[in-house]
Amino acid sequence: MVLKTRNQYRTVEVIIQNKPLARDPEGETIHRNLVLKGGYDLVTGVRAGKLLRMTVQAESGQEAENIVRRLCDDLRIYNPVAHSCEVRIVGKEDRITE
Repeated sequence: MVLKTRNQYRTVEVIIQNKPLARDPEGETIHRNLVLKGGYDLVTGVRAGKLLRMTVQAESGQEAENIVRRLCDDLRIYNPVAHSCEVRIVGKEDRITE
């Protein structure tokens, strides 16, 4: 007899951006050369960043968030001096495995 196991997976997003007071040359270039030249004058600013989406096996959203925060800090996924890092849970999935 094969036992089946139900595992819970969480989808976690990590958003890395330049800190608010830091210049954002990439965002400024997108704003100036694409947005404004494209006629979207009502858009007054653009900030560029990175989005990482991870799937984490965890019993709770809090556990998944803690794992990803620790990963980001331990592996230096971002530079805390120059960047802000936001971690958020965006989904949950149950998988049955043998």
